[in-house]
Amino acid sequence: MKPETKQFSAQIGGQSLTFETGKLAGQAGGAVTVRLGDAVIFAAATMGQEPKESQDFFPLTVEYEEKMYAAGKIPGSFFRREGRPSTEAILVSRLTDRPIRPLFSKDMRNEVQVIMFSLSADMVNPLDILAINGASAALMISDIPWDGPVGAARIGLIDGEFIVNPSFAQIEKSDLDLRIAGTRDAILMVECGANEVPEETMVKALDFGHQSIQPIIDAIEKMTAEVGKPKRDVPLFPTDETLVNDIHDRVVEDLGELFKTPYVKSQFYDTLEEIKVRYINEYSEGSPADHPDKADTMSLAFDEIERSVIRKRILEQSTRPDGRALDEIRPIWCEVGLVPRAHGSGLFTRGETQALTLATLGTPKEAQELDNLTATETKRYMHHYNFPPYATGETKSLRSSSRREIGHGALAERALEPVLPPVSEFPYTMRLVSEIMSSNGSSSMASVCGSTLALMDTGVPIKAPVAGIAMGLVKEGEKYAILTDIMGMEDHLGDMDFKVAGTTTGITALQMDIKIRGITTQIMAEALAQARRGRMSIMDKMLAVIPVPNPELKPHVPRITTVKVPVDKIGAIIGSGGKTIRSIQEETHTTIDIQDDGTVYIAADNATNEALARDMVLSLTETPELGRIYTGKVVRTTDFGAFVEILPNVDGMVHISQLDSMRVNKVEDVVRIGDEITVMVTGIDEGGKIRLSRQAVLEDWSLEEAVASDSRKARGGAPGSGDRRSSGDRDHNRDHDRSSGPRHDSRDRRR
Repeated sequence: MKPETKQFSAQIGGQSLTFETGKLAGQAGGAVTVRLGDAVIFAAATMGQEPKESQDFFPLTVEYEEKMYAAGKIPGSFFRREGRPSTEAILVSRLTDRPIRPLFSKDMRNEVQVIMFSLSADMVNPLDILAINGASAALMISDIPWDGPVGAARIGLIDGEFIVNPSFAQIEKSDLDLRIAGTRDAILMVECGANEVPEETMVKALDFGHQSIQPIIDAIEKMTAEVGKPKRDVPLFPTDETLVNDIHDRVVEDLGELFKTPYVKSQFYDTLEEIKVRYINEYSEGSPADHPDKADTMSLAFDEIERSVIRKRILEQSTRPDGRALDEIRPIWCEVGLVPRAHGSGLFTRGETQALTLATLGTPKEAQELDNLTATETKRYMHHYNFPPYATGETKSLRSSSRREIGHGALAERALEPVLPPVSEFPYTMRLVSEIMSSNGSSSMASVCGSTLALMDTGVPIKAPVAGIAMGLVKEGEKYAILTDIMGMEDHLGDMDFKVAGTTTGITALQMDIKIRGITTQIMAEALAQARRGRMSIMDKMLAVIPVPNPELKPHVPRITTVKVPVDKIGAIIGSGGKTIRSIQEETHTTIDIQDDGTVYIAADNATNEALARDMVLSLTETPELGRIYTGKVVRTTDFGAFVEILPNVDGMVHISQLDSMRVNKVEDVVRIGDEITVMVTGIDEGGKIRLSRQAVLEDWSLEEAVASDSRKARGGAPGSGDRRSSGDRDHNRDHDRSSGPRHDSRDRRR
């Protein structure tokens, strides 16, 4: 029997966002499809039957998969099936995880899994916002305890007007690409790229975005009321409050003494661990190994006390673990030009966080080709972020890039993209790699700063330098404190990680993760204002090291020259099977990239090779011009003249009467096949046949003189009518007699 299908819609941005449930995945905890235009995603949420009591955290996994069939594509991999998630899929997974995670009880231990994938991609509407809304709807109608719903929307800014859920084409024209998710009352997640948008405009966009998601929340609540399952009762594993209260007084004095000592991360954590172990030993009357279950419980209790003490000091005393004021930034020092052969390098150090960014420039053909469900096919700017274990003094197995590394790289990429020069002015592919050498909080923003330094050191003419900073929040009830430049501990024990990057003009990127159930736009406005002051302070430190981009690229950076050729000449440059372009590259030791619009990029290591390759390319596309002088090769001779290749695959004829200033009885008396001679173009007929003259070059004739001579000889007997040689001889003799008179003498006088 076919199940009953129900649909629920929300009008947002002039479009209908439709949720459907009941048809697919009946055994999942909750399953929906979400549609906008012809873009459709599927989302399912399911919870495990038994809790994982051995874990001390809530086990939530969120996965989004790009299915190529959604856009009528076959995957480009060797196996022609989807493999490891693409960067875009990983970013959508992270984007969805962030707003739904805070609404679960942290004391749950039943595993929850949210799986989403694309069903239809119309290449008009982005799928990421649909994924967040789909996950929210699936969780709400499932039997999983969750304090939703969440709504999500994308906000654009075109010509000063906010737009809800813009299309891919509109995003290209927008000064803002803001993705926002939240509950009825508060904002939970922000992810944003912007073209130097001022803080006050950003606050308005956040408020506009929060209002825009209300119809989505209405639709999900209506769906939940009609088809939602009863929520399952699951066991919770909270921290033992009695134990926490019992041991609080035992350790609070030791913690207070710890905070009085000068802060060094490794020493701080070593001392903290000593206090914890001593407390556990005393309380359990034996070593932790003798009472493993009790040790785990007491360890969690100690962590809760640590969290409580640090947060109380911040809220009541405005004192942070390392003694800084709430808006104080750690000491900063910077350096550029560290690595001799990299095209550019920048080192940014803030406290115990250090990022080394290396820049590499390449040709346009080295741009990354994308095989995904977005409207973008290539990327000329890539930012990669690496976080090795030694950055935190640890040892771990080295594996492929983690989701966190991919996310941080994408954030830094988004922050710098608005200030990069357009390809028309700077035709390079750019790859930046941020190696995190040491970390104690906000390494992603350190990589933004290091990347700005590296670009300027390379000589990339960026529009403006970009600096980044991470803001934190501690909130209890109505009381809260905003922290500038948070450390790792403040990120772990605080309520918000709010990353802000931008120029002196405005914001280029935002990312907000929170652990509480949302914050207001008022708090975000205060955080943005405080972040701007911090950014400007950091910018001053950076510009003291390198105030403007280097005026010249480093010596070992390939030089790229741009040449524009007619589109119909592209084939001539490439040649049969690419033979011609390969030959040019091999002969000149260059790399040549040709675009569909006729733009040719020539990358060379030195000016000589660049000039040679440029001349060879232009010669393949050049059109013969009347009066222009060419040096060409004789490719064929006849009894009435010689055919000379003046351009690649373009030849013209030099009549025997135009081969020399003297009478020529036989063509081979003057030229033979393979000889190089210099000639002038004296005529091009409608059929494209070209007449050439060597005599015009020898006697330094003007075009008018050469054409007049050619006409006189044509009247005296055209090639191919009667005796060609005698006709040409008569023309030549008459011209030779004329040229030996006063006119020739006057030309000598002009010289």
